[in-house]
Amino acid sequence: MQPFALQDVKLSKGIFKNAQEVDLKYILALNPDKLLAPYLMDAGLPLKAERYGNWESSGLDGHIGGHYLSALAMMYASTSNAEMKTRLQYMVGELARCQAKNGNGYVGGIPNGKVFWERIHNGDIDGSSFGLNNTWVPLYNIHKLFAGLRDAYQFADNQQAKQVFIGLGDWFAELIKPLSDEQIQQVLRTEHGGMNEVFADLFIITKDKKYLDLAHKLSHRNLLNPLLAKQDKLTGLHANTQIPKVIGFEKIAKLTNNAEWSDAAQYFWKNVSQTRSVAFGGNSVREHFNPTNDFKKMLESNQGPETCNSFNILRLSMALFLDKNDISYLDFYERTLYNHILSSQHPEKGGFVYFTPIRPNHYRVYSQPSTSMWCCVGSGIENHTKYGELIYSHSDKDIFVNLFIPSVLNWQEKGIQLSQNTDFPYKNNSELVLKLAKPQTFSLNIRCPKWAESVKVRVNGKVQTINDQPSAYMSLSRNWKNGDKVSIEFEMKTHLEYLPDGSNWAAFVHGPIVLAAKTSTEDLKGLFADDSRMGHETKGKLFPINKAYAVVDDSGNFLSKIKPHKNLRFNLDSLTLQPFYEIHDSRYQMYFQTFDKKAYDTYQSNLKQKEAETLAIEARTVDKVNCGEQQPEVDHSYKGEKSDVGYDDEHFWRNTRSYISYQLQNHQKVGKYLEISTLDNINSDNIQIFINDKLIEPTKVDNKTLRINASDDEAIHIKIMAKNNIVSPRFYQFRILKE
Repeated sequence: MQPFALQDVKLSKGIFKNAQEVDLKYILALNPDKLLAPYLMDAGLPLKAERYGNWESSGLDGHIGGHYLSALAMMYASTSNAEMKTRLQYMVGELARCQAKNGNGYVGGIPNGKVFWERIHNGDIDGSSFGLNNTWVPLYNIHKLFAGLRDAYQFADNQQAKQVFIGLGDWFAELIKPLSDEQIQQVLRTEHGGMNEVFADLFIITKDKKYLDLAHKLSHRNLLNPLLAKQDKLTGLHANTQIPKVIGFEKIAKLTNNAEWSDAAQYFWKNVSQTRSVAFGGNSVREHFNPTNDFKKMLESNQGPETCNSFNILRLSMALFLDKNDISYLDFYERTLYNHILSSQHPEKGGFVYFTPIRPNHYRVYSQPSTSMWCCVGSGIENHTKYGELIYSHSDKDIFVNLFIPSVLNWQEKGIQLSQNTDFPYKNNSELVLKLAKPQTFSLNIRCPKWAESVKVRVNGKVQTINDQPSAYMSLSRNWKNGDKVSIEFEMKTHLEYLPDGSNWAAFVHGPIVLAAKTSTEDLKGLFADDSRMGHETKGKLFPINKAYAVVDDSGNFLSKIKPHKNLRFNLDSLTLQPFYEIHDSRYQMYFQTFDKKAYDTYQSNLKQKEAETLAIEARTVDKVNCGEQQPEVDHSYKGEKSDVGYDDEHFWRNTRSYISYQLQNHQKVGKYLEISTLDNINSDNIQIFINDKLIEPTKVDNKTLRINASDDEAIHIKIMAKNNIVSPRFYQFRILKE
């Protein structure tokens, strides 16, 4: 099974074409010189524009530039837009100039990069999940540049990008040459994107085995080994850190015919897609994998599945589909494409979503080109450039139709043009029209999705006898002529899809389309993000979950509560269900609890008090940091040495044998005290606590809680030092409270 090049598939009018055009405008709104500034600064070259703010000037300097290369290359391949090619050539040329100035193959935008990389080269390594020598995910950052240069070459045939890519790879090979395998694995503790994958790509491009050897070396054994043993060790791990590693495992497996590594990648995919993902295809809560048997925290959080995760799990799904020719990967790919990726961009104003909460009656935040430089903006500008990547695929002579998306396939090598005309999912049919230079014999294979029922296929109006098994291809083999038409008709039904933990929370899904209801436009604070460090998070209030809509029926026939209307609209009492990807600028509800009347009354009584307590403490909170979680710690300027993180007792935690520190904000000085919570009993003889560099004697509330009077400063810098190299307690939260 082979994919078609993006150049071979052009989108036609429809929801995906619109998303592509909106993304193109966003790409054009970004200033290449601002994105290049971190690279020029690091190379000691004059700036042509000041760098962007937000994440591009607070530690991840340059990461969007790498994504931008990929987006330009894929958008050019998909649309033939000349400005995309012009900008790509300019970006690559400037990066080549930086590389030449550095003189050793290196080019990067990482702050104080030369000093940082020299420390790594010398074996000076102190890393945790996202901080390597107190630098924010530097390998993750430079991976974006590696991937962008690869994509510029592979999708847009930019030969200069190929040379910069190889030069950067050779520099990195020399950088880690003195390191032992143990030291390399220590480096890989910190989020590093898909470094193993890009070195496998260097091998594909150059055929030089040294790059494949490096791909093996850069494969993180702490993740790989449990997967090889079919052990689920994912709960509590930072989700998007893991998925790119597995894409690399799969690529290396395919290149080396390593069945064990391929099995490990399949095990990971099945675990994440079937037991950790929600109806729209997303996974994780507050960026981490939640327990498979408890989605409660995801239901409560305003930080639901992260778009980057779905960006990467789709890349893995596509790789496994092409490798294994297993159509079940397409069922998940389609579900995630329509319901998460398509919904993650505002369809009119543009802007990308970071978190998609499943908390009832909550909402999402959209980026803006001038203010927002998050990771999900980087993957976001890529997401909507490449919708044509898997609509069709092919073998040596046969065509496979995988998705019902209006488009035109031009297989020039075979002299075949295939037009797909469809209003799916609003209409349950699609028409394929062939344009051939001469009659040809081949098989046209049309995917019969898992959700499709009563499928009928006609060729030039004549009904065909087909194998319409779900998650299989319907194969039409014949001598095709110019103008032949194939029509596909099917039925889609609505079903309830419960969360994987077996709870009574369910989503209404029509065919592959997840339905949701607009619930309110109240308090959509921060709907379009400002340039603040945490602008990607919602700022509006949390509405009580016990006030959410529920579906109550003593007979258990919950589907009977919805009534079809039109254009994929369904009435659910006072609510209107519609495709989730249509819902924007609004609070919404996607998941509904199902009850009989007695169970509903009991639930309401039990939940009301708990919800009130939770919302009350959030209302009293001025600022907080959840220790051991990547984004909250980055948002609060974490620094530390000899520190470990983990997940136990439903909490992420961080400890230290040296020190850890955070910067919290006591906005308008309304906070009265700082509360520190741990998982272990606190022995105050073994730690010292400093507030704004002053040694503090805290008050012990209980054996696992400390309280400190808030200082008179709006910025509160807290530093905890371990005495005599004795490991500290496991800290899980620091919270400033009003009273």
